[in-house]
Amino acid sequence: MNYKMVWYIMGQICKVAGLAMLLPILVGAYYREHHVVLSFGVPFMILMLIGLAATIKKPKDKAVFSTEGFVSVAASWITVSAVGALPFVISGEIPNYVNALFETVSGFTTTGATILSDVEKMSRACMFWRAFTHWLGGMGILMLVIAVMSSNDSRTMHMMRAECAGPNVGRLVSKSSVSARILYGIYMSLTASEVVLLLCGGMPLYDCLIHSFSSAGTGGFSLWGDSIGHYNSLYIEMVVAVFIILFGVNFNLYYYILIRKFALAFRNEEVRVYFGLIAGATAVITLNIMHLYSSVGGALRHSFFMVASTITSTGFATADITQWPVFSQTLLVLLMFVGSCAGSTGGGMKVSRWMILFKTGIKELKYIANPRAVATVKMDGKPVEKGVVRGATSYLVLFMLLLGASLLIVTLDDYSFQESASAVITCMNNIGFGLGRFGPAGNFGGLSELSKCVLCADMLLGRLEIYPLLMLFASKKR
Repeated sequence: MNYKMVWYIMGQICKVAGLAMLLPILVGAYYREHHVVLSFGVPFMILMLIGLAATIKKPKDKAVFSTEGFVSVAASWITVSAVGALPFVISGEIPNYVNALFETVSGFTTTGATILSDVEKMSRACMFWRAFTHWLGGMGILMLVIAVMSSNDSRTMHMMRAECAGPNVGRLVSKSSVSARILYGIYMSLTASEVVLLLCGGMPLYDCLIHSFSSAGTGGFSLWGDSIGHYNSLYIEMVVAVFIILFGVNFNLYYYILIRKFALAFRNEEVRVYFGLIAGATAVITLNIMHLYSSVGGALRHSFFMVASTITSTGFATADITQWPVFSQTLLVLLMFVGSCAGSTGGGMKVSRWMILFKTGIKELKYIANPRAVATVKMDGKPVEKGVVRGATSYLVLFMLLLGASLLIVTLDDYSFQESASAVITCMNNIGFGLGRFGPAGNFGGLSELSKCVLCADMLLGRLEIYPLLMLFASKKR
């Protein structure tokens, strides 16, 4: 493996993450929270020093293949998360480093799980950084690095594959760097649009930024303990719900719409299933919880929001689902596994993977019934490559094995099986809330440090889709 190039890529990512630290310093200056200069200044210097040391000399061998791309992404995410936790520790707002690391990993992986019992006491600067990690992690820091690179060689494609979610990744245009710029342009435009619409609903600008960052990354960090429900506004809830659904759509489809290739966008099978699942789950849960609310409209309002928040792995809440019937809770847990579309900022297994697995199962049934039958797995009317089908199956197997191993460790804390399972499921699928004490009204602060470290690994495994982290520990020198 080309370790010099891996180190160089890590350096580029660390520099971008370091520059991002300047934003909360500006926020702290505006709100006269002068202590944040040291809190963010120290990790800023650490990241910049690492970045400069790694990039001061460009390697002669610039070859980057899948292994280098996966390892550089995994190592960078771990490094940035480890250093990104320091502002919380130095400021004293989360003095325990493991807790601070959990909160930071939850931010960068857009999980939204928290150890904080009273988030409202946090300073404005740290609150901003906490939400901004969602925005950075949503599209990926490496994608931002690629967007500003002028290189046209093949190495950027391998890096994009390592950080983009879904069973298959491709360029929008011939240059990966241009593709990344297009994606980031769409990402920023949607974020800005949500900020404007939330402002129109009477939400303060600071609150708009926090919730738009969280929505864009489908993360779920709010500056209020009762999340979006704090505003008790149908308009705000619907704006947020619509945008998190939009951020859960494959961003390639927005590009097709922009270039007026509407047929390519609207014939996408995955997005049709995605919207169908949202509509179906909303209708079923509304019927199941109607007796808990004074009107059908109230049940529909909370059902739609919680379905949108769950399937996109956002984790915002307007209701305490632990008070809902077991059927509705179970359906939401199943939606956690499904997730959003490939190529979006959402988490979960991804709708396209489940579709491939389902169609593979149907194909095998046809083969068993008639061994001479010729059946192929198709998506959008085109045959799916055997490698993609094999990859979807392998991913499910690895996912379930890792989930089982994590659950075994977390149960050492002696919480109920339901709560322990929901904690692992919500972290591996980057959702943010589980059941019982880990529900929307609770937090993960009561877990042991071992369990928190395991869940940090689960969040990274879920966000990077397993393979980059496994490659980090399984790679060999070339």
